[in-house]
Amino acid sequence: MSTREPLVAIVEDDDEVRVAFARLLECAGFAIRVFDSGEAFLSDASCRRPDCVVLDLNMPGLSGFEVQARLGALGRDIPVVLVTGHDTASVRARASATGAKAYLCKPVDDDALLAAIADALGS
Repeated sequence: MSTREPLVAIVEDDDEVRVAFARLLECAGFAIRVFDSGEAFLSDASCRRPDCVVLDLNMPGLSGFEVQARLGALGRDIPVVLVTGHDTASVRARASATGAKAYLCKPVDDDALLAAIADALGS
C-alpha cells in the first residue's frame, strides 16, 4: 500500500516568497503546486485537490479572503493557512471568523509555517 505526500497549494503573488515557501515545503516532504494569483489557483481544475492551501491575503485581483470564500461556495473544505504582510486586528479577526487554520505574518518563520501546515493537515 502506497501513501502519497500531502499536496500543498501555495498561492502567493510575490515571486521570492513563493519560491522560498516552495523550497521549504519540498524539503519538508510535501508535494506542492504554486500559483501566482487566486484566479490561477481557482481555475486550475486539472490539479488534484490540495490537502492544504497556503494563501496570501493581499494579492492583485482576488484577495486571499475572496479565494477562501469561493472555495467555500464551491463546497471545497480545504484547510487554509493565511499569510499577510499587513497585519491588523480586524484582519486577524476576519481570518478567525472565516475558519482559517492559521494566520501568519510576513516574514513567516519556517518552523511556524511547517507547524501550521501540520496542524491544518491534522498531523
